[in-house]
Amino acid sequence: MSQKSHEIDYEIKGSDMQLVEVELDPQETVIAEAGVMNYMDADIKFEAKMGDGSDLNEGFFGKIFKAGKRMLTGESLFLTHFTNEGEGKKRIAFAGSYPGKIIPLDLSKGDIVCQKDSFLCAALGTNVDMHLNKKLGSGFFGGEGFIMQKLSGDGKAFLHAGGHIVERQLDNQKVLVDTGCVVGYRGDINMNIEKAGNLKSMLVGGEGLFLASLEGTGTVWIQSLPISRLAANIVYASGMGGSSSGSGGGLLDAASDLISD
Repeated sequence: MSQKSHEIDYEIKGSDMQLVEVELDPQETVIAEAGVMNYMDADIKFEAKMGDGSDLNEGFFGKIFKAGKRMLTGESLFLTHFTNEGEGKKRIAFAGSYPGKIIPLDLSKGDIVCQKDSFLCAALGTNVDMHLNKKLGSGFFGGEGFIMQKLSGDGKAFLHAGGHIVERQLDNQKVLVDTGCVVGYRGDINMNIEKAGNLKSMLVGGEGLFLASLEGTGTVWIQSLPISRLAANIVYASGMGGSSSGSGGGLLDAASDLISD
């Protein structure tokens, strides 16, 4: 059975602030989120399209529906398609908008469910769709954990995440993670939201009100510095915020005066 996705080569450059350089043969295409292109050779042409191009028979209304689902994830209506229209191999590079690392993925090994802002780019033929967590708790309390993206296909895809990346292999196990630190997962993994301890711990513990629970068998990717935590600490350092810790926000300072030991 022939591969559906374009077969792209790549090289990840850098250590703490990485970019991925993709090599395209003539007429090969890579799709990417808007605004993540870093540099490219002159013969690569790009076009913003409503859709990922994974279904060549997809009609106009199908593209509209898919674009609407992308809006629900908080992403742009459009994906940018970069195609090598010259002769010989050409190179193009993509990078995230904040310090972090890039995770290369082979989608032929299984679908990936990832945070809505972690998808960077992928070979043409990759299906980029919305994924709704089936657990209601994730929807009400999970924030980033409720509406996620699902990547499927048989080619290469790349995620960007902040800080250091930990890859955990779960074998019928369970791990609790700060909701913002979950980059994505693959396999038979169930994600839910749990309370972060008792009431006092939830309010003044600095770990936020809820934690993401990932249980089952598969692979989980965890980031040490989600953009939400980085932004919160920048706001705190500027003097405009009430707390610099985790996901709890200014609620922690207000609650700490009300709850005694």
